[in-house]
Amino acid sequence: MNILVTGNQGYIGSVLTKILLDKGYDLIGIDVGYYETIEPVPHESRITQIIKDMRDISEDDFKNELKDVDAIIHLAALSNDPLGEFNQDLTYDINFKATVNLAKLAKAAGVKRFVYSSSQSMYGISKTDAELEEDNSEKNPVTAYAKTKWDAEQELRKLGDDDFIVSCFRPSTVFGASPRLRCDIVYNNLVACGYTTGKIEILSDGTPWRPVVHIRDVCNAFIAGIEAPKELVANESFNVGIPNGNFTVRDLAEAAQKVVGDCELTFTGEHTDPRTYKVSFKKILTQLKDYYKPEWDLLRGGKELIELFDRIGMTEERFRGRKCIRLQQLKHLISKGKIDGNLREKKE
Repeated sequence: MNILVTGNQGYIGSVLTKILLDKGYDLIGIDVGYYETIEPVPHESRITQIIKDMRDISEDDFKNELKDVDAIIHLAALSNDPLGEFNQDLTYDINFKATVNLAKLAKAAGVKRFVYSSSQSMYGISKTDAELEEDNSEKNPVTAYAKTKWDAEQELRKLGDDDFIVSCFRPSTVFGASPRLRCDIVYNNLVACGYTTGKIEILSDGTPWRPVVHIRDVCNAFIAGIEAPKELVANESFNVGIPNGNFTVRDLAEAAQKVVGDCELTFTGEHTDPRTYKVSFKKILTQLKDYYKPEWDLLRGGKELIELFDRIGMTEERFRGRKCIRLQQLKHLISKGKIDGNLREKKE
């Protein structure tokens, strides 16, 4: 099977492509190539790599480089709320318009499966203590990022049929090691902060809830969208997480402190964080139980991060710098004249 992974050079994509290759799939990757690695990545000749902006994918691509694609895992996006607010029009163009365009072109070209990397941010600020479900819970997208993810899901569902199987996966906040590490996500940030400074300071009282999931478990959820029978995944959305996968910020901070070791943890309580929500993972853990089997918890994933930090000599400057903070990297590329304000590469 030929699989196209968009955003294959990103935080998740770098890990996903390795897993897919180890499973024997043939891969094509499309990525704009804006983000750097924190450790060398061996050249992988088994990936046909295309460097291209998702906004520029056309019918010609599916007549040429993409003509033999059987399935797509679509990761490419402006990838979190701060990036989404960077420029809301760009967020709409990249996360919504380019996604729907890709799916329409893929369907017309005879691609059989389309797995979409969506987001739990569409639930917004929860008004209930109940665990939020995929189909019955209210959607309250607050940010541009969240709105584009929810809007894209609805449009993709309209395209799904017996010959074009669409499935949408909504990961919890992801954590874990990657050659293109992100430290602008909560657990990675806490572990990196403790490791490099010896202190973890939480500005809230630690009571808000956050669902989190390891990067490898997320990758295996996407692969389930490719491998599971179509009657289990067709036009379905799944929250991606683990059993008992909702944690308070205090839980996350204490886990980070435990894996770091000699590290001070304080809760100042000076900031009230309205973002608190719990998510149900019953659907994915039952409906896809034979295809999605999460294996990672906070301590195992935290130890993996520590091993990475030891290997690369992680410092506070690096963890707070542009290689690990996506918004900083985009601003750096703009300031250096590499890309313009529309995130388009500047031609020499």
